[in-house]
Amino acid sequence: MLPLFYLKLERRKIMKLISACLVGINCKYDGKNNLADLDSEILKEYKQGKLIPVCPEQLGGLSTPRILSQIQNASGEDVLDGKAKILTETGIDITEQFVKGAEEVLKIAKTLNVKEAIFKQRSPSCGYGQIYDGTFTKTVKEGDGITTALLKRNGINVITEED
Repeated sequence: MLPLFYLKLERRKIMKLISACLVGINCKYDGKNNLADLDSEILKEYKQGKLIPVCPEQLGGLSTPRILSQIQNASGEDVLDGKAKILTETGIDITEQFVKGAEEVLKIAKTLNVKEAIFKQRSPSCGYGQIYDGTFTKTVKEGDGITTALLKRNGINVITEED
């Protein structure tokens, strides 16, 4: 069951999800946010109550701050298919938490009939089109994060803050 907060939003007919870090919520792995990366028009939509902030990592049970993590030489699709893992920089497998977080975001999207998400580029959860390659060297490769992959599989359009 979704928290009352989300059920109240449903009555507003919210149309899009957004990575919580993009609207100034300190939920990044380092305890900071990505507000500076957001276009002012999108921020205006958020302030008007048209966007639902989500952080898949937090919804999956991970703390903030947390150890940097990346999908290991694969993509979110591979993780969903059980062919890849998400590891922290110290080698701890946190795939289960990422999968749970992606599933929670999908529940929110389905409950509120959301058809689009604006997600943070390159994230192991939210990345669309580009993610880090798993070497922790800031090397980018083609692919989607796990939450993006799950939403796309369920017919939800994903764009990035850069689109």
